[in-house]
Amino acid sequence: MAETETFDYVIVGAGSAGAVLAHRLSEDPETSVLLLEAGPMDYSVFIHMPAAFAEPLKGRRFNWAFKTEAEPHMGERVMDQPRGKAIGGSSSINGMAYIRGNAGDYDRWAENKGLETWSYRHCLPYFKKAETHELGGDAYHGDRGPLYVTRGKCENPLPQAWIEAGQQAGYGYTPDMNGYRNEGVGPMDRTTKDGVRWSTANAYLRPVWGRSNLTVRTRAFTERILIEKGTAVGVRYTKGGRTRDVRATREVLCCAGAIQSPQLLQVSGIGPADRLRGIGVDVVADLPGVGENLQDHLECYIQERAKAPVSLYPVTRPVKRTLVGIQWLSTRKGLGGSNHFEAGGFIRSEPGIKWPNIQYHFLPVAVNYDGTGAAPYHGYQAHVGPMRPESRGYVRARSADMRAAPAIRFNYNQTERDLREMRDSIRLTREILRQPAFEPYRERELAPGDDVQSDAEIDEFIRAEGESAYHPSCTCAMGDGEGGVVDAQGRVHGVERLRVVDAAIMPTIPSGNLNAPTIMLAEKLADAIRGRDPLLPEDPPVWVHPDWEAKQR
Repeated sequence: MAETETFDYVIVGAGSAGAVLAHRLSEDPETSVLLLEAGPMDYSVFIHMPAAFAEPLKGRRFNWAFKTEAEPHMGERVMDQPRGKAIGGSSSINGMAYIRGNAGDYDRWAENKGLETWSYRHCLPYFKKAETHELGGDAYHGDRGPLYVTRGKCENPLPQAWIEAGQQAGYGYTPDMNGYRNEGVGPMDRTTKDGVRWSTANAYLRPVWGRSNLTVRTRAFTERILIEKGTAVGVRYTKGGRTRDVRATREVLCCAGAIQSPQLLQVSGIGPADRLRGIGVDVVADLPGVGENLQDHLECYIQERAKAPVSLYPVTRPVKRTLVGIQWLSTRKGLGGSNHFEAGGFIRSEPGIKWPNIQYHFLPVAVNYDGTGAAPYHGYQAHVGPMRPESRGYVRARSADMRAAPAIRFNYNQTERDLREMRDSIRLTREILRQPAFEPYRERELAPGDDVQSDAEIDEFIRAEGESAYHPSCTCAMGDGEGGVVDAQGRVHGVERLRVVDAAIMPTIPSGNLNAPTIMLAEKLADAIRGRDPLLPEDPPVWVHPDWEAKQR
């Protein structure tokens, strides 16, 4: 027989959203909170040293390491989809880019019926509440939040060349992509503090670890949500070989991420009725949208070989890597203290697009995101891809067993527009990299390669080499209409006392990295869960190209 405990709130998943909720809900000393995390503690130098972020992606200790089904528009490739498996979740294994997206993304959310309070002016106060920016607070940034944010120093000449080349190509300079002007090229913000990754585990959990009303359990795998007469009453989980039931007297809060939140709902009886019956699950709530509407960012790496010895190539060699690690361990300084995504940009691929639909991350070394495939010489690369894809995929439980990985298909490049925007991204990137600022460094193009020029050749490169930016989202979308899974406060339609709070509830994917938006929405919904008045909307100006309808730059 399962053991049973009782808490006011049970939170499933200690990632970018769950850690935030655990921190905020336990601020009330009269409230008891249980936080369940299937992974271990984040005890690894490779997690906390920013430059080593690729290492946790290579194994399964901190990574769920999901695989997609064969992607029909990507040459039938089976593609990697890593997800964090530790306290901090994916914020403990991501690239630490702090990007909020564009104000237009949230105003787009607010256009949906019932989501009026998700406009940019409503979200901005919660971005600020979460943040302490190293440069101080202002109309766009916070200075008292748990999440520490630093700006890329761009001391290496290659990021400097990127920013200069972007301006030479006709794009504006922005000192702050998360502030007044999102569009343009400039330095990037990172979730680091004093040379250390500032995951939600470090930002939100460690400062409150000693609270008597907060219980955190790692290696606790949630099997399903317990639902009685249409009401979520707790969860069943296993830890140390024992199965346990825990009751929630107020709410169950599902924060398992855009892959596992819909899967957990499905194995608990919430989702498309016919599909649930097909895997032997009794239907609790027939919600066709659960697991559908999956969105992500696809990107390619445009790489060039450098003729000057200015890249991070030496750091890819064993001896230098060891020295960098020793310096970081002893001082938290040096190359180990940066994620090296210190510069980037946002541009529009054509006239008539109101806010940027193409994002750049610039890296002063030629290497795959997970650290594999490092070029054996000096080089650099721009990661580029479209931000608002039309393609839609799915996450579907294969069985009633939560431990069985779900079927995942993104359907990248499902539409001609998505493929065209990817193709345009590559050509626009080549134009930037051929500006005079790169003349002292450029030797030749490595990828796609100078022989790849026609639409057909570029399309083949995209199919063969395009990779996920690891931004799965939208699989339990907010909305009252068809396909909606939760309301504007994350409450699951048709089931009482159950919410989803993570990137799964985004109705459409923001134009940028998802860690910052996920933390924001968790901060916002923490107030809703506690019954507190929302923060007052703020309405500072945001830049829009004055001739966006007629000009691409």
